[in-house]
Amino acid sequence: MRRAKRRYNGSMTNPYARFLGNGDALQTIAATPARLASLAKQLGSAGLERSTAPGKWSAREILCHLADCEVAFAFRLRQALAEPRHVIQPFDQEAWAKTYPAFTAPAAMSTFSALRAWNLALLGAVPADAWSKVIHHPERGDMTFQTVVETMAGHDLNHIAQLETIAAQENPVNAAS
Repeated sequence: MRRAKRRYNGSMTNPYARFLGNGDALQTIAATPARLASLAKQLGSAGLERSTAPGKWSAREILCHLADCEVAFAFRLRQALAEPRHVIQPFDQEAWAKTYPAFTAPAAMSTFSALRAWNLALLGAVPADAWSKVIHHPERGDMTFQTVVETMAGHDLNHIAQLETIAAQENPVNAAS
């Protein structure tokens, strides 16, 4: 795959740029499914219901959010490639999260992993000139196709850090033993 050389962009076009830094976006997004699977196993069923703080999403809900976002990214990537100067449709993540009580962590992981594999296959076929294709986000302004991929990677790393924080918390059940 030929893509443009990655440059750190700390602007608001990618609010997750600080998580990726100068890391490789494609390597990051390729590694995410295995990292999530490892964290989900480490957390177990009880840990998946813990959160970083009261009122924050549980680990299971974070996995559901990642599955939802992979749906959104799948659409954004394909539309960006198919249309000139595609305008991204933002979504309200809190409104989407209202459905999360209906979903299990294994269902979220399965959905995320399948969609991520499909997105990685697409990214492997993207021609070099498409990485610099300009698209528009109504809240963040103009960005490139590459910035969308970098946003995916930074978003992954943000939520992996949250899951790692939850996994590092002492399990209240074990603490009482």
